[in-house]
Amino acid sequence: MLFISRPHLIALIVASMFFMEQLDGTILSTALPSIAHSLHVDTVSTSIALTSYIIGLAIFIPPSGALADRLGSRTVLTGAIIMFVTCSVLCGLASNLLFLACMRTLQGIGGALMVPVGRLVVLRGTAQEDLVRTMTWMMLPATLGPLLGPVVGGFITTYFSWRWTFYLNVPVGILGLLLTRRFIPNTRPANPPPFDLKGMALAGCSLAILSIAAELFSHGEGSAGLLLAMLAAGGSLMGLYVLHAGHTKTPLLDLSLFRVPTFCISVLGGAASRVAVGALPFLFPTFLQVGYSLSAAQSGMITFVAPMGAILMRPFVPAALARWGFRRVLMFNGFSAAILFALIANFHRGQPLWTLSLILFVAGMAQAMQFSAYNTIAYADIPASKMSAATSLYSTLQQLMLSLGICTAAGTLTATHILRQHPTPTLNDFSIAFIVTGAVSMLAVPAAACLSPRAGARMSGNKE
Repeated sequence: MLFISRPHLIALIVASMFFMEQLDGTILSTALPSIAHSLHVDTVSTSIALTSYIIGLAIFIPPSGALADRLGSRTVLTGAIIMFVTCSVLCGLASNLLFLACMRTLQGIGGALMVPVGRLVVLRGTAQEDLVRTMTWMMLPATLGPLLGPVVGGFITTYFSWRWTFYLNVPVGILGLLLTRRFIPNTRPANPPPFDLKGMALAGCSLAILSIAAELFSHGEGSAGLLLAMLAAGGSLMGLYVLHAGHTKTPLLDLSLFRVPTFCISVLGGAASRVAVGALPFLFPTFLQVGYSLSAAQSGMITFVAPMGAILMRPFVPAALARWGFRRVLMFNGFSAAILFALIANFHRGQPLWTLSLILFVAGMAQAMQFSAYNTIAYADIPASKMSAATSLYSTLQQLMLSLGICTAAGTLTATHILRQHPTPTLNDFSIAFIVTGAVSMLAVPAAACLSPRAGARMSGNKE
């Protein structure tokens, strides 16, 4: 540690929290049949283990920054890690589905507080000129977690027990807790604003309902009437929150931040790109298993190639941004998901699987570039007094857009196989879903074009 600067050490500590939370959000997807057998319930019922986690995330991501301002960053992170690890152990010990669902909800609350508050600590402790390099490495787990989750979950469930998918969090959490207590400062403003309890109720309930609807839709569960009712309820509550925020001096989610061009463009462009990121872990493993008769383990190993591309690309991100600037990098890279998804859609049985692995490898590289840039430029022009509000709002919208990606992919897949009158989705249905999702991701290009050529120049070091 003597050779690592304090800001970089803090970023690595926060990165470990990101990885733990992101991995846990997807690791159970391959373990549900085993959980159902162990707890003596049907597999469909076990999806509550996924949706209950999302409830905790959705309700407590919005107030994360406000809680850090009132209690201190280190205090909130310490409490969040303890809650996350304790609930992980209790999830592993669960003997019935109701107890598992309750512990997963509390675990989601811990995860919801770790990620935005961890990002806030890094933003407050890093100089702007060092932020690109620091954020590049800190955000790597956000790329790795969703893709590694199904692979790691499948391996642990097959060779050990589904309970070890939860116990895996214990050593990482204990290490993170010790390092947090030792190195992360307990920063907070002298006079924090009043806590927006009404805003938390409106925004949290809205996001929870919308996220659960997305999860049910992606698994083909819930009637059309139920899903439409949930969308209407979630949308209405969010509309009430917007009205509330317009008449509140210090709202929980500060929508006035959209007046900051770099923040607004990062949200809009990042939203389009995150549709592709949210869709890929949902579409790709099933695409391989249905279309090419691969086992879950085989499809997982092919999917594992994407994080390798992301890791390889990380050291080159700061240099690329310094050479071409945020605007050009984001515009050029904005086409990547559409091109790569089109290549996947046109992949056929006669081609060797290594070509598909190569496509995914490049996709991982493109994602690393795209989200390192978006997650940094978002805070280029945010004043220090608004930083906690910005991290809460950005994290909330990020979670919502990942769910929208799953919805887009699942909706396209469902619509195509129904219109084609197939009993189950076919390879052509998956191809259409990839093309539609890739087309949505291209909306990131015109969004990035709205950036000033000098946007984030102090961060990137771009001289042009």
